[in-house]
Amino acid sequence: MVKETKYYDVLGVQPNATDSELKKAYRKLALKYHPDKNPEGGEQFKLISQAYEVLSDEKKRQIYDQGGEEALQGGGAGGAEFHNPFDVFDMFFGGGKRQQGRGVRPTVHQMKVSLEQLYNGFSKKLKVTRTVICTDCNGLGGPPGSVMKCPDCKGRGMIVKVMQLAPGMIQQVQSPCSACKGNGEMIPPKDRCKGCQGQKKRKVEEILEVHVEKGMKDGDKIMFEGRGDEDHNVPPGDIVIILDEKEHSNFFRKDDNLVMNIDIELVESLCGFLSSYQDFR
Repeated sequence: MVKETKYYDVLGVQPNATDSELKKAYRKLALKYHPDKNPEGGEQFKLISQAYEVLSDEKKRQIYDQGGEEALQGGGAGGAEFHNPFDVFDMFFGGGKRQQGRGVRPTVHQMKVSLEQLYNGFSKKLKVTRTVICTDCNGLGGPPGSVMKCPDCKGRGMIVKVMQLAPGMIQQVQSPCSACKGNGEMIPPKDRCKGCQGQKKRKVEEILEVHVEKGMKDGDKIMFEGRGDEDHNVPPGDIVIILDEKEHSNFFRKDDNLVMNIDIELVESLCGFLSSYQDFR
């Protein structure tokens, strides 16, 4: 009996959920609420990450089951420490390369597959959109020499405002520079690259050939290293394809076995019977 079920409810699983069930729930919810795909989902994405971080750790889960969030926080002193939700996402989907300073965040796509497709294997063309450094201007945003330091923020990208809260009390507030949109640089409209409108990067569509091998499982990853988003002075990110198995009408998979539940009559159980079912061969 667990003290509270908040984190289980966040992931939509039961308190007796297995590790594989937790992973599947996190995978689907993290992709659904990731701010890149759902700008309004930031808080939910953070909560999903916290729930998974606790429940996927055997020790933390035991503490949570016995005492709830209060026990995790040590009775309220200091509060529980959680990793950055984007770091948890990167570790889960992309192997954590971003934390090692090797590139930008991976681009993750979830691909629906049937049980038959996993059994037999197949190939599929998948259209993806990625951000690349503009080749028209070599990532400069305009002709050489056209980029100038923003006069409003002096190239810092941030504006510091001083606010008086009360007599003798002031507060400094930093906010992104509205003139250069936080870039610290400006390009005159007449000099902006036509390919990227001075943004230095642009969106492109590409076709990937995705090969699903026989016997792959729900949640397996297919990596396209270096085929993701690009940024300046760092290696490009990866594209990660996550296999999402659709529910089958007759069979379900248990390890490498196909399992089927059927209802039978008492007389069939006592006397035995023969029945034929179509498999995937």
